Amino acid sequence: MIDLSIRIGSLELKNPVLTASGCFGVGREYSEIYDISSLGGIVTKTITLRPREGNLPPRIWETPAGMLNSIGLANPGVKSFIETEIPFLRDIECVRIVSVAGETIGEFVELVGEIAPLEEVDAIEINISCPNVEQGGLTFGTDPVVITELVGKLRPVTKKPLWVKLTPNVTNIVATGKAAVDAGADALCAINTLLGMAIDTDTRKPRLGNVTGGLSGPAILPVALVKVYELYREFPEIPIIGIGGIGSPTEAIAHMLAGASAVQVGSGLFSYPRLPLDIIESFEEYCDEQGFSSVREITGSLIIPEI
Repeated sequence: MIDLSIRIGSLELKNPVLTASGCFGVGREYSEIYDISSLGGIVTKTITLRPREGNLPPRIWETPAGMLNSIGLANPGVKSFIETEIPFLRDIECVRIVSVAGETIGEFVELVGEIAPLEEVDAIEINISCPNVEQGGLTFGTDPVVITELVGKLRPVTKKPLWVKLTPNVTNIVATGKAAVDAGADALCAINTLLGMAIDTDTRKPRLGNVTGGLSGPAILPVALVKVYELYREFPEIPIIGIGGIGSPTEAIAHMLAGASAVQVGSGLFSYPRLPLDIIESFEEYCDEQGFSSVREITGSLIIPEI
């Protein structure tokens, strides 16, 4: 028997397969297809302190080997989330991670303060790819100094694990990762979407109402893998959750080989909702083929040829 269990800080997951924020809701729709408690964990759609309508449409545009989205963190706000979604999460028997975002550090602190006491929440994922109004519109995730301040102020608010979701839209992801780790992050999630845009050449207008959006899907796999690899080389003791370009079990395994302790499946769910189940099964098969007794042995086992 292959041991599929993993540990992410203080949390034990039955397997290393989770869903990514924004692609799974809280799992209501997917629960009609299969038992979502069979997953290692789910990450909810990002919640903000107050309701957000999101960006102007169009919000989605398909690209070669991927998709652009410009949803704009549309959500009902934390009060509504607690009233309507927490009762559903109560009955899910896997790790439950709530993704949160704020426009200011103060909003982040208040939001985590609302979420942290809930027994139905096992960990909190900090989405630091949103605008930081206090810093003149600078994205939280691009400035190590701001990351240090943010995570440092969130750490005393809760004893629950804090997972920091890193943006790839930086020159050096190791620097932003180090800032999060030094300030108290329990795990690093890599990567969020890449900034992109699409243009209608006939009308000379952007395809998205917000002009730019986040690129996800198979096209970003090579970028995601190298970011996971860079982070693992620098922080081999810190759990890394690999995200980006996972459309089949092979790509999930590649993330683990690069250094991920677990993976999150995102836009791949849209074309094949049962993908996480296939990945779980493939981990068993792969471990058996490679002579591993535990899925944990895959992490960072990439073989680099000697020169």
